[in-house]
Amino acid sequence: MEISVKDIKSIKIGQTEDRQAGTGCTVLLCEEGMCAGLDVRGGGPATREPMLLDPLTAAQKIHAVVLAGGSAFGLGAADGVMKYLEEKGIGFDVGVTRVPLVCQADLFDLTVGDAFVRPDAGMGYRAAKQAFESPNYKDGNFGAGCGATVGKIAGMNTCMKTGIGSYAMQLGDFQIGAVVALNALGDVFDWKTGEQIAGLLSEDGTAFRRTSEVMKSNLSVVENRFAGNTTLAVVMTNAKFNKSALCKIAGMAHDGYARCIQPVHTSMDGDSIFAVSAGDLEVDQDIAGILAAEVVSEAIMKAVRSAESAYGFVSASDLNKQ
Repeated sequence: MEISVKDIKSIKIGQTEDRQAGTGCTVLLCEEGMCAGLDVRGGGPATREPMLLDPLTAAQKIHAVVLAGGSAFGLGAADGVMKYLEEKGIGFDVGVTRVPLVCQADLFDLTVGDAFVRPDAGMGYRAAKQAFESPNYKDGNFGAGCGATVGKIAGMNTCMKTGIGSYAMQLGDFQIGAVVALNALGDVFDWKTGEQIAGLLSEDGTAFRRTSEVMKSNLSVVENRFAGNTTLAVVMTNAKFNKSALCKIAGMAHDGYARCIQPVHTSMDGDSIFAVSAGDLEVDQDIAGILAAEVVSEAIMKAVRSAESAYGFVSASDLNKQ
């Protein structure tokens, strides 16, 4: 049964964005802490505190995950999230205060809007406050998806606007969902039909080309692609998993990327997936991993179909009207 990601128990989502600058951030937080794992497959990630999610490190729970634009410049958004959570008394008790454990991954949106406006501590603080006080998650050109685009191998003149998307389901008492900020170098396909739904456009902007075919036409080494990319996701469940299991679930969730994005996990994508759990339900981790791939695939399609044209880039919904 399909549900909203906002129905996933214990995890709250807040978003804020700078529409004019074309960037934003999305914060997922859990007051009591959540177990989390991470799997990074792209060659160019921008992350903060990824080692917290290594099964060998001491911390067993974190308090927030931040997805943001701004590339490495945007990693300061987590400072604001930490500040807000500390004010609320949320974090790891160290005696003199509580230290919120916050992980973050960023996508590259500097070629959209204003390259010199990036998510910062103020934006992170506002998104965390929104999540805590009045969760406002929406699919489309919001949060980390504000400046998201796909199909950039030939430059920004022939790419398309995408955004952030979500999908969740419930099987018995088990809830699992995903939020995906879709900002890939490659093209996007409907994972059930194989139909291309977004990506590299023809030079006149009226039809699709295939990124992989363009890349195969020139085998020369390319030192620096035209634009940075990165697709980010958080898979969330109300089940009970440890960090090791969640790292495996995050890895299996990358199958959802591979079903929908071609090419994927390139050297110029920072493709990363977090998996988090906040609950006591006992569920087989492999079943959770299979479902994680499904909800990621559906969330990717939602990120395409909910996006609106902006910053001179056409969305799928408007391309279909031409």
